[in-house]
Amino acid sequence: MTQPTRPRRNFYGRLKGKSLKKSQQGYIEQDLDGLSPGPVSWEDNPERTPLDLKGLFDGKPVWLEIGFGGGEHLVHQAAQNPDVGIIGCEPYINGVAMLLGKIRRAGVGNLAIHPGDVRDMFDVLPPESIDRAFLLYPDPWPKARHHRRRFVTPEHLEPLARVLKPGAVFRVATDIEDYVRQTLEQVPQFGFEWLAEGPEDWRQPWEDWLSTRYEQKALREGRTPHYLTFRKT
Repeated sequence: MTQPTRPRRNFYGRLKGKSLKKSQQGYIEQDLDGLSPGPVSWEDNPERTPLDLKGLFDGKPVWLEIGFGGGEHLVHQAAQNPDVGIIGCEPYINGVAMLLGKIRRAGVGNLAIHPGDVRDMFDVLPPESIDRAFLLYPDPWPKARHHRRRFVTPEHLEPLARVLKPGAVFRVATDIEDYVRQTLEQVPQFGFEWLAEGPEDWRQPWEDWLSTRYEQKALREGRTPHYLTFRKT
Protein backbone atom coordinates (compact mmCIF):
# COMPACT_ATOMS: atom_id res chain seq x y z
CA MET A 1 0.00 0.00 0.00
CA THR A 2 1.29 3.44 -0.91
CA GLN A 3 1.86 5.63 2.13
CA PRO A 4 -0.16 8.86 2.07
CA THR A 5 1.71 12.00 1.09
CA ARG A 6 1.80 14.65 3.75
CA PRO A 7 -0.01 17.77 2.49
CA ARG A 8 1.60 21.17 2.70
CA ARG A 9 -0.27 23.11 5.37
CA ASN A 10 0.63 26.59 6.52
CA PHE A 11 -0.20 27.42 10.11
CA TYR A 12 -0.65 31.09 11.00
CA GLY A 13 -1.78 31.14 14.62
CA ARG A 14 0.22 31.25 17.83
CA LEU A 15 1.75 28.08 19.22
CA LYS A 16 3.06 29.50 22.49
CA GLY A 17 2.71 32.67 24.54
CA LYS A 18 4.27 33.56 27.89
CA SER A 19 6.39 31.01 29.70
CA LEU A 20 4.29 28.40 31.44
CA LYS A 21 4.02 28.40 35.20
CA LYS A 22 5.75 25.52 36.96
CA SER A 23 2.37 23.97 37.78
CA GLN A 24 1.25 24.25 34.15
CA GLN A 25 4.44 22.63 32.92
CA GLY A 26 3.71 19.83 35.35
CA TYR A 27 0.23 19.38 33.88
CA ILE A 28 1.76 19.05 30.42
CA GLU A 29 4.37 16.54 31.53
CA GLN A 30 2.09 14.46 33.76
CA ASP A 31 -1.34 14.56 32.14
CA LEU A 32 -1.24 15.33 28.44
CA ASP A 33 -0.10 11.97 27.09
CA GLY A 34 -2.78 10.16 29.08
CA LEU A 35 -5.47 12.28 27.44
CA SER A 36 -4.37 11.57 23.88
CA PRO A 37 -7.11 10.39 21.49
CA GLY A 38 -4.52 8.21 19.75
CA PRO A 39 -1.85 8.80 17.10
CA VAL A 40 -2.84 11.96 15.22
CA SER A 41 0.38 13.62 14.05
CA TRP A 42 2.06 12.65 10.81
CA GLU A 43 5.17 11.65 12.74
CA ASP A 44 3.22 9.18 14.90
CA ASN A 45 0.78 8.02 12.24
CA PRO A 46 2.26 8.38 8.73
CA GLU A 47 -0.20 5.80 7.36
CA ARG A 48 -3.09 8.00 8.61
CA THR A 49 -4.77 5.02 10.26
CA PRO A 50 -8.22 6.08 11.58
CA LEU A 51 -8.63 6.55 15.32
CA ASP A 52 -10.59 3.97 17.30
CA LEU A 53 -13.22 6.28 18.76
CA LYS A 54 -15.44 3.43 19.95
CA GLY A 55 -12.61 2.04 21.99
CA LEU A 56 -11.55 5.50 23.19
CA PHE A 57 -14.96 6.42 24.60
CA ASP A 58 -16.58 3.00 25.07
CA GLY A 59 -19.02 3.54 22.22
CA LYS A 60 -20.35 6.90 23.48
CA PRO A 61 -21.33 9.66 21.05
CA VAL A 62 -18.32 11.82 20.24
CA TRP A 63 -18.21 15.63 20.11
CA LEU A 64 -15.40 17.82 18.79
CA GLU A 65 -14.38 21.31 19.89
CA ILE A 66 -12.16 23.13 17.41
CA GLY A 67 -9.82 25.58 19.14
CA PHE A 68 -10.90 25.37 22.78
CA GLY A 69 -8.97 28.44 23.98
CA GLY A 70 -8.69 28.22 27.76
CA GLY A 71 -10.91 25.15 27.89
CA GLU A 72 -13.73 26.42 30.10
CA HIS A 73 -16.48 25.49 27.63
CA LEU A 74 -14.92 22.11 26.94
CA VAL A 75 -14.79 21.17 30.64
CA HIS A 76 -18.30 22.53 31.17
CA GLN A 77 -19.72 20.35 28.40
CA ALA A 78 -17.82 17.30 29.62
CA ALA A 79 -19.18 17.75 33.14
CA GLN A 80 -22.74 18.31 31.91
CA ASN A 81 -22.66 15.38 29.47
CA PRO A 82 -20.92 12.38 31.08
CA ASP A 83 -22.56 10.09 28.51
CA VAL A 84 -20.58 11.79 25.71
CA GLY A 85 -16.90 11.70 24.81
CA ILE A 86 -15.41 15.04 23.75
CA ILE A 87 -12.22 15.69 21.78
CA GLY A 88 -10.65 19.13 22.01
CA CYS A 89 -8.13 20.42 19.48
CA GLU A 90 -5.92 23.41 20.28
CA PRO A 91 -2.38 24.14 19.02
CA TYR A 92 -1.74 26.97 21.53
CA ILE A 93 0.16 25.21 24.30
CA ASN A 94 -0.71 27.84 26.92
CA GLY A 95 -4.40 27.12 26.34
CA VAL A 96 -3.72 23.40 26.59
CA ALA A 97 -2.01 23.90 29.94
CA MET A 98 -4.96 25.98 31.20
CA LEU A 99 -7.36 23.24 30.16
CA LEU A 100 -5.35 20.56 31.92
CA GLY A 101 -5.59 22.51 35.17
CA LYS A 102 -9.36 22.84 34.76
CA ILE A 103 -9.68 19.10 34.08
CA ARG A 104 -7.86 18.32 37.32
CA ARG A 105 -10.10 20.63 39.31
CA ALA A 106 -13.33 19.41 37.68
CA GLY A 107 -12.41 15.72 37.80
CA VAL A 108 -13.94 14.96 34.39
CA GLY A 109 -12.79 11.84 32.59
CA ASN A 110 -14.64 11.91 29.25
CA LEU A 111 -12.19 14.16 27.40
CA ALA A 112 -9.36 13.67 24.94
CA ILE A 113 -6.95 16.38 23.79
CA HIS A 114 -5.05 16.91 20.57
CA PRO A 115 -2.53 19.74 21.14
CA GLY A 116 -2.21 20.57 17.47
CA ASP A 117 -3.80 21.45 14.16
CA VAL A 118 -7.37 20.21 13.73
CA ARG A 119 -6.63 19.45 10.07
CA ASP A 120 -4.38 16.61 11.21
CA MET A 121 -7.25 15.36 13.38
CA PHE A 122 -9.60 15.43 10.41
CA ASP A 123 -7.17 13.13 8.56
CA VAL A 124 -7.63 10.34 11.11
CA LEU A 125 -11.24 10.72 12.22
CA PRO A 126 -13.42 8.04 10.62
CA PRO A 127 -16.08 9.30 8.21
CA GLU A 128 -19.40 10.20 9.85
CA SER A 129 -18.04 9.60 13.35
CA ILE A 130 -18.71 12.94 15.10
CA ASP A 131 -22.11 13.80 16.58
CA ARG A 132 -21.52 17.48 17.35
CA ALA A 133 -18.86 20.11 16.65
CA PHE A 134 -18.11 23.50 18.19
CA LEU A 135 -16.26 26.48 16.71
CA LEU A 136 -16.32 29.15 19.41
CA TYR A 137 -14.77 32.58 18.93
CA PRO A 138 -12.25 31.47 16.31
CA ASP A 139 -9.40 33.73 15.26
CA PRO A 140 -11.18 36.42 13.22
CA TRP A 141 -8.30 37.31 10.88
CA PRO A 142 -9.91 40.73 10.35
CA LYS A 143 -7.87 41.93 7.38
CA ALA A 144 -9.49 41.06 4.04
CA ARG A 145 -6.29 39.54 2.67
CA HIS A 146 -6.27 37.11 5.61
CA HIS A 147 -9.87 35.87 5.31
CA ARG A 148 -8.63 32.74 3.56
CA ARG A 149 -6.98 31.78 6.87
CA ARG A 150 -10.33 31.59 8.65
CA PHE A 151 -11.77 28.23 9.61
CA VAL A 152 -14.93 28.81 7.57
CA THR A 153 -13.20 28.08 4.27
CA PRO A 154 -13.29 24.97 2.07
CA GLU A 155 -9.96 23.68 3.41
CA HIS A 156 -11.60 23.13 6.80
CA LEU A 157 -15.29 22.81 6.05
CA GLU A 158 -14.92 19.98 3.54
CA PRO A 159 -13.19 17.59 5.99
CA LEU A 160 -15.48 18.74 8.81
CA ALA A 161 -18.50 17.76 6.73
CA ARG A 162 -16.88 14.41 6.00
CA VAL A 163 -16.41 13.46 9.66
CA LEU A 164 -19.80 14.68 10.94
CA LYS A 165 -22.70 12.26 11.03
CA PRO A 166 -25.89 13.10 9.11
CA GLY A 167 -28.00 15.18 11.46
CA ALA A 168 -24.99 16.29 13.52
CA VAL A 169 -25.06 19.82 14.90
CA PHE A 170 -22.33 22.38 14.20
CA ARG A 171 -22.29 25.41 16.52
CA VAL A 172 -20.42 28.61 15.70
CA ALA A 173 -20.07 31.57 18.08
CA THR A 174 -18.39 34.81 17.03
CA ASP A 175 -18.54 38.52 17.79
CA ILE A 176 -17.24 39.57 14.36
CA GLU A 177 -20.03 40.53 11.95
CA ASP A 178 -17.96 39.85 8.86
CA TYR A 179 -17.17 36.38 10.22
CA VAL A 180 -20.92 35.82 10.53
CA ARG A 181 -21.34 36.83 6.89
CA GLN A 182 -18.61 34.48 5.70
CA THR A 183 -19.93 31.64 7.86
CA LEU A 184 -23.45 31.97 6.46
CA GLU A 185 -22.08 32.10 2.93
CA GLN A 186 -19.66 29.19 3.18
CA VAL A 187 -21.01 26.61 5.63
CA PRO A 188 -24.24 25.80 3.71
CA GLN A 189 -22.17 24.99 0.63
CA PHE A 190 -20.85 21.89 2.39
CA GLY A 191 -24.08 20.14 3.28
CA PHE A 192 -25.26 22.16 6.26
CA GLU A 193 -28.53 23.95 6.90
CA TRP A 194 -28.81 26.97 9.19
CA LEU A 195 -31.46 26.24 11.81
CA ALA A 196 -32.43 29.83 12.72
CA GLU A 197 -36.12 30.61 12.34
CA GLY A 198 -35.96 34.12 13.80
CA PRO A 199 -33.51 36.73 15.17
CA GLU A 200 -33.58 35.33 18.70
CA ASP A 201 -32.14 32.07 17.39
CA TRP A 202 -28.80 33.75 16.76
CA ARG A 203 -28.98 36.56 19.33
CA GLN A 204 -29.52 34.33 22.36
CA PRO A 205 -26.94 31.77 23.51
CA TRP A 206 -27.69 28.08 23.62
CA GLU A 207 -29.39 26.81 26.78
CA ASP A 208 -26.30 24.86 27.81
CA TRP A 209 -23.90 27.70 26.98
CA LEU A 210 -21.06 28.75 29.27
CA SER A 211 -19.77 32.21 28.40
CA THR A 212 -16.04 32.04 27.70
CA ARG A 213 -13.40 34.57 28.62
CA TYR A 214 -13.21 35.56 24.95
CA GLU A 215 -16.91 36.35 24.95
CA GLN A 216 -16.60 38.36 28.15
CA LYS A 217 -13.84 40.41 26.53
CA ALA A 218 -16.03 41.01 23.46
CA LEU A 219 -18.92 42.19 25.64
CA ARG A 220 -16.68 44.56 27.58
CA GLU A 221 -15.50 46.04 24.30
CA GLY A 222 -19.05 46.51 23.01
CA ARG A 223 -19.18 43.75 20.40
CA THR A 224 -22.28 41.60 19.92
CA PRO A 225 -22.03 37.80 20.13
CA HIS A 226 -23.75 35.74 17.46
CA TYR A 227 -24.73 32.10 17.99
CA LEU A 228 -25.16 30.15 14.76
CA THR A 229 -26.48 26.59 14.70
CA PHE A 230 -26.17 24.35 11.63
CA ARG A 231 -27.21 20.78 10.98
CA LYS A 232 -25.44 18.37 8.67
CA THR A 233 -27.95 17.27 6.06
